[in-house]
Amino acid sequence: MRQQILVIDDDEKITSLLRRSLAFEGFAVHTANGGYEGLRILIDLEPDLVILDIMMPGIDGWEVCRRIREAGSSVPILMLTAKDDVRDRVKGLDLGADDYLVKPFALEELLARVRALLRRSTEMKEAPDHKLIFEDLTMDLDTREVFRDGKRIDLTTKEFELLHLFLQNPKRVLSRDIIMEKIWGYDYSGESNVLEVYIALLRQKTEEHGGNRMIQTVRGAGYVLRGEN
Repeated sequence: MRQQILVIDDDEKITSLLRRSLAFEGFAVHTANGGYEGLRILIDLEPDLVILDIMMPGIDGWEVCRRIREAGSSVPILMLTAKDDVRDRVKGLDLGADDYLVKPFALEELLARVRALLRRSTEMKEAPDHKLIFEDLTMDLDTREVFRDGKRIDLTTKEFELLHLFLQNPKRVLSRDIIMEKIWGYDYSGESNVLEVYIALLRQKTEEHGGNRMIQTVRGAGYVLRGEN
């Protein structure tokens, strides 16, 4: 069965381009020209991935993303933004988006990101039923719940995947290149700070109740999950 992709964008040129290009790649493509319509289609369709524009009439992409996550859906969301601003990127990631792409974009890059997000989503769905535990941090791969010292931590899909990688490799230093390949599935290029943004978000959430820093920076080498030195 073909994977289903929902494109929510009020720009007919972009939706037409993505409809043709994604269909050529073998995906079943559905489009919506606004946030309300996109949410209605999403409920009935339950797509494998959503490509979501930010600037739309009615309700914008921020609100659509927020409602999708509040409804409990973990569908991968690729946000499209016309603003190359770090604050916009952080806002989208914090609301639960998995990736972002600045307009105008190269079609080849968008397709690469779509494939990477779908691949990671499939791998997580097929993960075995067990728990990963490191000190007071527990991840249940079946329920996709994370707890630290008994307190639940709400994570976005991408934050969950990143923490999952660290929990699979406790006390092992993971280079930036390895993390990018494992989580995003392709080279983001050196100028992107998406990993640093996610590390900061993950630290904030795992340390929210006063716990010690577990995701530590190893200068010049990468990041590592370990307890107090």
